[in-house]
Amino acid sequence: MSTPLRIAMWSGPRNISTAMMRSFGARSDCAVTDEPFYGAFLKKTGFQQPMADEVIASMDCDWRSVAETLRGRVPGDKAIWYQKHMPHHMVDDISIADFPDHRHAFLIRDPARVVASYAAKRVEVTADDLGYERQVEYADQAAQMTGKAPIVLDSADILSDPASHLKALCVALAIPWDGAMLQWQPGGRKTDGVWAAHWYNRVVETSGFGGPEGAAKPLTPAQQRIADSCRQYYEKMTRYRLQPITK
Repeated sequence: MSTPLRIAMWSGPRNISTAMMRSFGARSDCAVTDEPFYGAFLKKTGFQQPMADEVIASMDCDWRSVAETLRGRVPGDKAIWYQKHMPHHMVDDISIADFPDHRHAFLIRDPARVVASYAAKRVEVTADDLGYERQVEYADQAAQMTGKAPIVLDSADILSDPASHLKALCVALAIPWDGAMLQWQPGGRKTDGVWAAHWYNRVVETSGFGGPEGAAKPLTPAQQRIADSCRQYYEKMTRYRLQPITK
């Protein structure tokens, strides 16, 4: 039996990260895991997020135990294990360095759109909540571990041309392309975190990636300052954006 491939996709919040999880979950050869360190993060920090108590109660909140699980047996003995992570959740001793055998990739989105998406949920947000700075740190560490440029996708690129950019991602990850990644059944999943009840209301109605994003929504001055403070990190990541494969 060949060694399974574990993929760690490091994404900020409000960034089609759940749609990407749906995309990989549509593959018959792939298991998925939804933000496995979220409970540990909330328990450690006391951060006030919607459904925080329910999240903590529903998950393993021991950093080392979660990390061991993610390095262990793949659910269903699948050939690929797609793990959806948020870099800003990693506030304890565990970090990307604890997963040297994973293939790491990074999903980014323009910070002004991320802040606007948070605002639509009526949730207060700070720059630290968005994880841009740590995403850059982790991308640098991934490059040091592999000796190659980090694998970076921009959500706007995926929405504009899902097939071409997902094909590029599969090549970068050294996995076969599977057209099933473009479409999935709507509805919830057993693999969704308990927080899906608050955050995934739009995703559960989808059966594929939506089209290109429309005009950006205006921000308040305070929201704009948060977006502006994240932009330097976002722009550093954009230098590594995967180029589409159109064949």
